[in-house]
Formats: sequence, C-alpha cells, structure tokens
Amino acid sequence: MTLRATAAAAVLAASAALLALAPQAVAAPVPQPQAATAETRAAAARTAAAPETLATVSRFFAREGKVSVTAAQPRIAGEAVAVHYLSPDFVAGKAGAPVARLEFLASEAVSSDGQRAALWTAQTEAGWQVVNIATGDDEFRYARLGAAKLPGGTVFREPQIDAWYVAEGGRVLPLDEDAVAAVGAGGTTLGAYRARVTKAYGDKLPGSAYAKGGVAGGYAEGASERDAPVTAVVGGAGAVALGALGVLGVRRARRSAEA
Repeated sequence: MTLRATAAAAVLAASAALLALAPQAVAAPVPQPQAATAETRAAAARTAAAPETLATVSRFFAREGKVSVTAAQPRIAGEAVAVHYLSPDFVAGKAGAPVARLEFLASEAVSSDGQRAALWTAQTEAGWQVVNIATGDDEFRYARLGAAKLPGGTVFREPQIDAWYVAEGGRVLPLDEDAVAAVGAGGTTLGAYRARVTKAYGDKLPGSAYAKGGVAGGYAEGASERDAPVTAVVGGAGAVALGALGVLGVRRARRSAEA
C-alpha cells in the first residue's frame, strides 16, 4: 500500500461516522435524487448558496494557503447540474436498465482567486445537504462537452477508471482521455460498452464476494489520485462539518478534455 493510500485509509477510518465519502469509494453513500427536475435543481442551488455553505467553502479554498478565508469570497456560478455515474444495474445486465443513474446534483463554487470546486448536494432525511466538496470543475466541463458532442445525451462517469462519456441512441462516446483509452476515439455501441463493463466489474458489484471483502462496488480498485481525500481542510481527518453531515474534500487532478 502506498503512503497516499495509507493516509487515505486513515482519513476514511477517522471519518467513518460521517456520510461524507465520495461515491467512487463506497457504493451509494448518500440517497440518489429521484430526478433532476427544476424543483430539485432549485433546491440544490439554494443549499449551495446558503451563507453557512459558503462559509465552509471559504475554508475549503483556504486550506492550502492560496487565499485567506476572508479573501476567498466564494460565489456560485451557473445552475446546478445533474451528475450521473455508471449504473450497477446496467453492469449487472438488468433488462431496461439505463447506462447511468443520477447520483447527485452539483453546483460550481468559484473563489476570488479563481479556484473552482463542485458542491455535491443530495436530499437526505434532514433535507437538502451538501455532502461533499470536490476540487476542480469536471462535472460542469463534461456536461458542456457532452451537450456539444451529443445533444440530448446522458453525460456520465465511470468512476472505477475516472472516465467520462456521453451516451445516446445506442452510442457511447468518450469525453476524456481515460474514456478514449477504454472505448477508442470514435466511441462504441451501447451493447459493446455493456459487455466491457460487465466483464470488468460484473463480479465486483455490491453484494458480491469481492464487495463483502471490503471493496464495495469495486470502486477502490484502480481509484485515481483525484479521489484521495484532502486532509486538514478544517478540523480533524479532513472532514468539514456542514449541517447534519460531514464533508470530505476530494482532491482531483486536472485532466484535459477531448473535444
């Protein structure tokens, strides 16, 4: 185990009581929204723009000393976007299962010094909550790229390899270099994509012997550096208390997107 992996494991162990784990680390850690309607988008946006949320985001942006807490002055840019991940039901081959499922809604926060972060929001028993803060703007860049490349398609992430795609009409097209490596620059058919992910993850789904061995959903296998928890955000274990939930910041390496 690498030093980074050891440190990440320690952070996660210390944060086990919090619902603050990224979806790629634990299968379904927060309730998935039922749908990305105008109402749910508005609720997510209000939650992201709440004064207490922005106060926490200020501390998040200031965690590495690039800007002070008072100078960060984060703002929410644009509307909340729906974020989809590869569906376990699709991998399992369930009839009629879509390729991706809605995981959360994301709002983009921008610091005064240009830093960007995604605020992941979900509807919990306590109402709408920010359940994670992740550096960068992947969710928003790939949403734009996907809409331009395949209008009306579903943009989704295959978290096991950190690949982003857009799917529509039986086609799956890549949006970043990881996806290109997986399906080729020209993309693939939905059937061929299902065959690939079923072969790769079919024996690692939640409830499998692999998952019961401590790697739920197979997501931790091959997890990228961008998924490693950020330590020392505010307080211990890198967790930022935000309402009833904790927020575990996720450091993500910038990746160049394919046009």
